[in-house]
Amino acid sequence: QVQLVESGGGLVQAGDSLRLSCAASTRTFSSFAMAWFRQAPGKEREFVSAITWNGENTYYRDSVKGRFTISRDNSKNTVYLQMNNLNSEDTAVYYCAAGYYSGILYYTLINEYNYWGQGTQVTVSS
Repeated sequence: QVQLVESGGGLVQAGDSLRLSCAASTRTFSSFAMAWFRQAPGKEREFVSAITWNGENTYYRDSVKGRFTISRDNSKNTVYLQMNNLNSEDTAVYYCAAGYYSGILYYTLINEYNYWGQGTQVTVSS
């Protein structure tokens, strides 16, 4: 069982930045692809960004490309999401997810991920 704990959310103004962190309780962190999803009120959970087990490849939804950067530190069992130039459409609960890399094909699908964190709220005021 892998536990994921997100942190770094908060209330910011449009144009501000935040960095989310997700710490994983596992000795095999490098076995997992990691991703961030988000869910706004009244909307379905959606893919935001993902990173391969070794950090060599990253993926983003179109609306965050150029503003968000995903990274990981396998020595710290942690994945990050640097979010710049935030806008009101980024307001959501952000969830960290871990999926065994051998079972990942698309990186963007919810059902490809085996473990989820509890989420951290990001609110962007305009």
